[in-house]
Amino acid sequence: MSELNLILLGPPGAGKGTQAERLREDFGLPHISAGDMLRAQVSAGTELGLKAKGYMDAGKLVPDEVIIGMIIDRVGDEDARDGFLLDGFPRNEEQADALGQALKGLDRRLTAALLIEVPDEEVVRRLAGRRVCVKNPTHIYHVEFDPPKHEGVCDQDGARLQQRKDDAEETIRNRLAVYHEQTEPLVDYYERLGLLRRFDGSRNADEVHRHIRAALATLRLEEKL
Repeated sequence: MSELNLILLGPPGAGKGTQAERLREDFGLPHISAGDMLRAQVSAGTELGLKAKGYMDAGKLVPDEVIIGMIIDRVGDEDARDGFLLDGFPRNEEQADALGQALKGLDRRLTAALLIEVPDEEVVRRLAGRRVCVKNPTHIYHVEFDPPKHEGVCDQDGARLQQRKDDAEETIRNRLAVYHEQTEPLVDYYERLGLLRRFDGSRNADEVHRHIRAALATLRLEEKL
């Protein structure tokens, strides 16, 4: 397989970031987060970044063609020659169509869409249980999976732990509703194209990682046959 051009799909809290980091290490693929890329281009003052900033300053959504322009620009970099891992885009079928056409113009195509599936209640359990140190937000705990020694107190600096607004149950359920309405249709979209690969995200991260690696190895074997 000459390239590994991958898209990560799944609800918030599915563990996409964890798997993206492992795949980046496994295969040397750049992890292209649409949000991070947008902020970086705006910060760097690139032509596309300035165009995006104009929309953002006006309180408008950045048009799909600007985001796709950034992605196409990014996948043309040397470190993405053998593939890339795209996270956070596309978010709907229209964007998926546009991305596919843009890649086709570069004589490239997607290898697979990796779907990490997690039930809504498990997502709520994972995210709503997170607690963050008010002094150092990199100190993160979980009331069930990784609790501090003393409830509500950071082990490392003794500061108070708090729940971020994004981790409030109501906010999480709203994010899940948006995912189901807008992004979940991509599951059928990529399944119709024969690109979808499903993984049980309720398993631990090591198991999910092994299953993804096995699926990619199978894809490479099938290409040789």
